[in-house]
Amino acid sequence: MITRKVGPALAAGCTAIVKPSELTPLSAIAAQTLALRAGIPEGVLQLITADGRDTAVEVGLEFCTNPIVKKISFTGSTAVGKLLMKNCADTVKRVSLELGGNAPFIVFEDADMNQAIKAVMSSKFRNAGQTCVCADRFLVHSSIEDEFVSTLVEAVEKIRVGDGMNDETTMGPLISSSAVAAVHEKVKEAIRNGAECIIGGSPLADIGANFYEPTVLVNTKPGRDVIWDTETFGPVVAISTFNTEEEAIRIANGTPTGLASYFCTQDLARIFRVASR
Repeated sequence: MITRKVGPALAAGCTAIVKPSELTPLSAIAAQTLALRAGIPEGVLQLITADGRDTAVEVGLEFCTNPIVKKISFTGSTAVGKLLMKNCADTVKRVSLELGGNAPFIVFEDADMNQAIKAVMSSKFRNAGQTCVCADRFLVHSSIEDEFVSTLVEAVEKIRVGDGMNDETTMGPLISSSAVAAVHEKVKEAIRNGAECIIGGSPLADIGANFYEPTVLVNTKPGRDVIWDTETFGPVVAISTFNTEEEAIRIANGTPTGLASYFCTQDLARIFRVASR
């Protein structure tokens, strides 16, 4: 994420200052170290780390209000993005924002099932579900729900959760124990509301405080379950069904965060029709 922001800045002849998340500073420090080794002059790529919300707010405010800064690029929550845009107004900075997501993943009745499952596994479980464009809301045509769920569970059972430095590991930890708690609370709330947990559904405390089971929930409902209506940022597949293309599109579009969308079908006309909507 840092390289895709800094690279264009340097290519355009600009200097850059990076403020990484306080939860993940080490990769940013490594990137700056490698940049210096590669010959980028001292001071061209600078780094500011901040520990704690108050310090981060102070750094962000300086970026927004200092006239030396000409552009801000931010990836993170919608709330913080709005605040940055507001604070940049007085100095009329260029602002690029990649904010919250809640990506739908639609599986139509004519989808290639094996291909769809591979796509789901890649889109949902990479980085344990912790990317902005990970799929969150899974809409499956009611006529293929049973086949889809059983095939998906077979694939999920093959996931090996553990230390990312171990060769046999295929899914690592969440970013913090508080992230595990947040995901687990969403799962429990969905189950209380009538969802069924087919596999997973619990923290993996025997491995460590930051690990959560790959989880599949069925009978989750739009507008009823928090795990459906908000970004999950964890390894949970929340499934609901639909019967018509129109219904699927309506549910998929029922979010203010239109960052990414996915769907599986073999009907070329439907591909263009659904994509455009």
